[in-house]
This record gives sequence, structure tokens and C-alpha cells, in this order.
Amino acid sequence: MALDVAEAKQQIVEFCESKKKTKFYFNDFLKIFPDAKAREVKKILTALIKDETLVYWSSGSTTMYGLKGAGKQEEAEHEEG
Repeated sequence: MALDVAEAKQQIVEFCESKKKTKFYFNDFLKIFPDAKAREVKKILTALIKDETLVYWSSGSTTMYGLKGAGKQEEAEHEEG
């Protein structure tokens, strides 16, 4: 199943906005599109990062995604320097 890029982007943003948490695992997004291949979902997430709608966060061992400007991590980044 090929994903409609614009529609998929909107679904991801709505999913993130509807949750109380601000960071999500890749597998959280796979649940939105159960019939899509992981590679398709990854391409949509990458496009949202390039659009600066989402941000990529990594602790070194864990990779997560979140809406730009949301969460404590974003606030802490603006406090520095």
C-alpha cells in the first residue's frame, strides 16, 4: 500500500498532538499505518523532519521523534547559551 504523503503527514501530526507525551518511538508510528511498510513510514517521518515539523531525538541508544517546540527537551535547548 502506497501512502499518500500529505495525508500521512497530517495523520502523524494529529497523532502527536492528541497524546500527552511529547516523544514517540518509531514503532508508535507504525501502529498508525498497519498496512504500510516500515520504510514508507520512515520516509514520511524523514520528510516531516526536513519540513521542521518533527524533531529527531536520540539518547545514543534510543531514537525518538516529537513535534518541534514541544516537550522539556526543547525548552532546555533554548536555555543554553
